Amino acid sequence: MKIKNHIRAKTVAALTALTALVTLSSTATAQSKKQPVINIPINTWTAVAAKRGWLQEEFGKYGARVSLLDQGTSAVAGQEAALLARGDLHFAFRMSYPTLIHKTNGLEGRIIWQSEASDIYRTPLLALSESPLESIADLKGKNYGGSRVGCGWSSPYEALRDAGLPLDASGKKGEVRYTNISSGTAITSALLGGKIDFTATHIALGGWPNLIIQGVIKVIGRSPSDGEYVNGAGRPCIFVLGEFADSHPELVKAFIATHDRTVKWIKENPDQAASIIARETRVPLYVAKFSVTDASAYDYMNGEPSYEAAVSNIKSFQKWYKENDDDILTKQSLSDAQIEDFVDKRFFKGGEFSAYN
Repeated sequence: MKIKNHIRAKTVAALTALTALVTLSSTATAQSKKQPVINIPINTWTAVAAKRGWLQEEFGKYGARVSLLDQGTSAVAGQEAALLARGDLHFAFRMSYPTLIHKTNGLEGRIIWQSEASDIYRTPLLALSESPLESIADLKGKNYGGSRVGCGWSSPYEALRDAGLPLDASGKKGEVRYTNISSGTAITSALLGGKIDFTATHIALGGWPNLIIQGVIKVIGRSPSDGEYVNGAGRPCIFVLGEFADSHPELVKAFIATHDRTVKWIKENPDQAASIIARETRVPLYVAKFSVTDASAYDYMNGEPSYEAAVSNIKSFQKWYKENDDDILTKQSLSDAQIEDFVDKRFFKGGEFSAYN
């Protein structure tokens, strides 16, 4: 009897252990099959791509799910670098100048897409309509306010220098005062409240369309038509962490392909696209339509297929800003070799994972 009880106890123990092993194995299998979630910032084109089902369609081919991140109207310029570094964001959108600054600050990022050359409409200089300021020639001694790491610096910095009215920079007093304001909402408030005399921004974004449509603000200047901002610094970029690009090149290619497909559709269907953008980003329809059709809009630019051209324009504008007292790039910049690594050749024409091939 004792022997039987001993055998029975051993059998129960073995079955319990086996059950636990099966449970652990099932849990591990379920976890291994869990779909990775790719975090993408919501903007006009990603809102359309998600609503049309194209993001999910492309990423689903690789067993991934998409989550759109709303950074909010009070977003601080440059916060995408912190979100990328934390893993809260996998793709980020900025112009080439701030993307370069992020890299010089130590972000292990890679440019996986860059637009074609920009134009004079991308980042106009703005003043209140009731202001006596009419052109760049009127700006001597005036107070400019904008974000330091963005087009709110790189565009007016070049435009004012070109006119012989440099901004304060590198500890040197210029002909125009400079106030660093990181929040788009704060810049608007400062301009409307008379705390600054003028600013520069993308008027197709945020609350700016309303102010333009209602005649509250006016354009008083633009970037030089063949300057460094138009040819390089003002080109939109998509960038990711190098680790992500190396681990998931197929997802990067899928994202670029979805971008190109969506932009083409938006250009062909502006009214339908505006309706989607209005609903998904919670803005009035007339504002959404402005964001699609205004000349300053940059979400719908064609890509720069050439790796060599992308590398060349970054080298060129970095050189110009360094030589013209840019207070960040004079202290920290990239070598030619670092810029060549910064632009990921695999995703441009001829590259292993290029959507242009």
